[in-house]
Amino acid sequence: MIRLQSTGLEVESRWLDVMKKWAHPLDFVALAAGVYAACSPIWTDTTDDATTTMVVLGVVTACIALYSLARPGEIAEGLMALMGILFIASPWVMNFDKVDDMALTAWVVGAIALVVGVADYAMGHRSHHGGGLTV
Repeated sequence: MIRLQSTGLEVESRWLDVMKKWAHPLDFVALAAGVYAACSPIWTDTTDDATTTMVVLGVVTACIALYSLARPGEIAEGLMALMGILFIASPWVMNFDKVDDMALTAWVVGAIALVVGVADYAMGHRSHHGGGLTV
């Protein structure tokens, strides 16, 4: 039995097959989270700082998710993780941590964005380096 080792080109080809445009479900989750965050001041008790923060971060998160859907495997996964960190820190930085519902929304959306960003990065990193564990 002859066994061929997979080449970097083969791994890249498999990665591109998996990561076709508009087909990555985690990015749709991040898109929904960004839209939810941007719209959340409509139905949540809020302050001016919280509203501005949530709308801006929500729109930027949704745009990054759309970019990631349109051009998978590029820098968007790192940016998505950064947006998650910004969402999580925003209630304290912008001083709306006492606005319970809006702070909770920021923390939940931030956790979602962070998980999506890290998962996208891990999937991309693993496929570009052959996958699996090395000992």
